[in-house]
Amino acid sequence: MKCLTLLRSALAAALLVALPSVVLAQAKAPVKTVNFSILATESSTSLQSFWAPIIADMEKQTGYKIKPFYGSNYTALIEAMRFKQTDLGWFSNQSGLEAVRRSGGEVFVRTFDPSGRDGYRSLIIVPAKSNLTLDQVLKCDKSLNFGIGDAKSTSGTLAPMTYLFAPRGIKPTECFKTVRTANHQANLFAVARGVLDVATNNSTAVNLQKDRDSSINDAIRIIWTSPPLPEDPIVWRKDLDPQVKARLRKFFESYGQGTGPDAARQRALLSKVSIGGFKPADNSHLLPVREMEATEIYLVAKEDGDAAKIAAAQKVLAGIQAERKALAGRTPK
Repeated sequence: MKCLTLLRSALAAALLVALPSVVLAQAKAPVKTVNFSILATESSTSLQSFWAPIIADMEKQTGYKIKPFYGSNYTALIEAMRFKQTDLGWFSNQSGLEAVRRSGGEVFVRTFDPSGRDGYRSLIIVPAKSNLTLDQVLKCDKSLNFGIGDAKSTSGTLAPMTYLFAPRGIKPTECFKTVRTANHQANLFAVARGVLDVATNNSTAVNLQKDRDSSINDAIRIIWTSPPLPEDPIVWRKDLDPQVKARLRKFFESYGQGTGPDAARQRALLSKVSIGGFKPADNSHLLPVREMEATEIYLVAKEDGDAAKIAAAQKVLAGIQAERKALAGRTPK
């Protein structure tokens, strides 16, 4: 009997030792810090000054320490989310699409313009003092220095390729004397100063710079405007803790909304980065950019004359167009 009692005591002690480690292994450590990546549309120094008070509000409302990450290019933002170095981020549509595809990302809100209008446009700009026309630019005589956006930029690269260059069979590297890749702000300043003959840009970046410095009106001229493009998505990792998601969603969907001095203050902060606020969204927000991407692939395949690639591209494009029609049929007008 004494041996049985001793055995029971030993087993109980063993369970007491083992149980905490099992419980600890199953329980997740409480989230204290959320890593937020921010789209590199201009210099990181400017972005930090504009986003700092917004991030402070995010910390206050969510209860988390918000650690910003200002990527030097869009690929850096995608890879940071892919390797779980960031939890959510402000992306362009094309880079957001890559984050969804490659990084387990998910769109949960999207921005809208401070004016309240939906959508912005890709632009081709030249120095105001230049006599260049769009037809002269499209001659492709390799006499011009051209500025293009990041490879994952919707308005800086995808839109001008889809709507302007690819339909004409133009490849920028074969069209211009030099091709320089930079963010919107850098390309805007380079054109304004005459360093570049022509460059891509977008209406948001140009209007934002005009608000900061009205002299930009006299420094550049717009020679091409794209069809409307969807506003930028905010993307988070699908595997993010549900409680973290709930707090983040509440912050973004309420920030800058309503009346009163605090809401007005928040809208003023957002306007400095040309954001009016945020609206609920999901991955269907990316359907237009998927269609643009598929259109460009189809046009390039058509230009190359590869029958197999043309058929494959047509099939993908038709599938995306069918998705958009189905979504439009479900969405109340």
